Amino acid sequence: MLLLTDGTLMVHDQGAKNSGSRDWWRLTPDVFGKYLNGTWSKLASLPVGYAPLYFACAVLADGRVIIEGGEYNNGQEVFTNLGAIYDPVKNTWTMVSPPSGDEWSRIGAAASTVLADGTFMIGGTFTNEQALFNPAGPSWTITGAGKADGNEEETWTLLPNGNVLTVDANNTKNLTNSELYLPGRRSWISGGSTIVKLPDINSDNSGSHEMGPQLLLPDGTVFAAGATGNTSVFSSVAETSASTFVPSPWTPAPAFPFTGGLQYTASDSSAALLPSGKVLVVASPGVDHQPPAHFFLFDGKTKTLLQIPGPPNAESLSSYYGYMIVLPTGEVMFNSRLGDIELYTDTESIAGGTAPTITKSPTSLVAGTSYPLSGIQLNGVSQAAAYAEGYQSATNYPLVRIVNVKTKHVFYSRTSGHSGMGVTHGAVSSTNFTVPARIETGPAILYAVANGIASNPISVTVGR
Repeated sequence: MLLLTDGTLMVHDQGAKNSGSRDWWRLTPDVFGKYLNGTWSKLASLPVGYAPLYFACAVLADGRVIIEGGEYNNGQEVFTNLGAIYDPVKNTWTMVSPPSGDEWSRIGAAASTVLADGTFMIGGTFTNEQALFNPAGPSWTITGAGKADGNEEETWTLLPNGNVLTVDANNTKNLTNSELYLPGRRSWISGGSTIVKLPDINSDNSGSHEMGPQLLLPDGTVFAAGATGNTSVFSSVAETSASTFVPSPWTPAPAFPFTGGLQYTASDSSAALLPSGKVLVVASPGVDHQPPAHFFLFDGKTKTLLQIPGPPNAESLSSYYGYMIVLPTGEVMFNSRLGDIELYTDTESIAGGTAPTITKSPTSLVAGTSYPLSGIQLNGVSQAAAYAEGYQSATNYPLVRIVNVKTKHVFYSRTSGHSGMGVTHGAVSSTNFTVPARIETGPAILYAVANGIASNPISVTVGR
């Protein structure tokens, strides 16, 4: 599931045999902006020959969607290096060539993220290299010198200072090592010991190498859930000189419980940052993806992990068989991939200091016309969702919601050309938005929305 910048949801069809397909669907919210009663419609299919399952994916700063690789393709476990870009305006896919080099002949379920400057970065599943994508080329640049281990099964988290944090899932020499990618140097340094072991790997290279999700919290710490049942919290790094970065220490957090004599873990699990600042995360017994699934809330302030009721089919789920994404309403959509989609509503108040702020926007709008918008924290303060490798559903980019004063009907204006994708508190940024051609005219209220949190309201008038 990927949130497009016009407020609709783009969802991949994994196929009749749950092994991948070329097909995609769109979920459009109803006239009041509610997804519960939204409408499904078919989107353009991927080019013939590319029908992946478990792949890198992201919404780019220009509003397009990129997918790269696939552990499966056309039902076969081949770790494909195919890729494609979706243009939501034209409803078309265009194939993208992979990075050059033998080590990129297979990509598979790759780790990926969009850096603060809007650059898409992926990691080769069978290499310790990464590659940066330039959509203008399109072209790739190899990066990531000094990575201590391969990228397989790892989760990447964008930090407020623009660095990227990962916990090593393949480092047999250091089972608690974390690393930081420094975009300015295009290289990695150690991020310190997680204290407790998070990935399922041993010094003899045995284990599944699975890892759980990592999420940046509003206070700048990162909650990392492990495939061992352990969790740990990382504090953002501070640059002390031109050549030295000193990471603040990791602090172990509560482990997932033993339930029925079984250790619950977040192996290949999904998680989402709620508007309240708490993390919704799913876990199940062991690392071999066994049901049932239990759902938890992690509170970064109290460092507590509280079990909560799950969806009706939780007994049939394991940790890896479900994806999460944060909707513009603040709800979390949970897709069990078993024909059931649920919405989770956060009933607590929004965490302080997390809302975007509009500083400059036109107040007289014309349907079908594009306008610039500037503000603070337009991307939010986190990527807001994570699933280890093989699926990324970040929503750290601005949407523009327009609500007609008379009818209360909701219209999303497609945004594009974001000036950046960083998640820094107080960051100044801008975007462009295109007023829908079929929008209702008259007085309206305009909001910027990031990670399900709305900005201050702006009164506007819409005409034709």
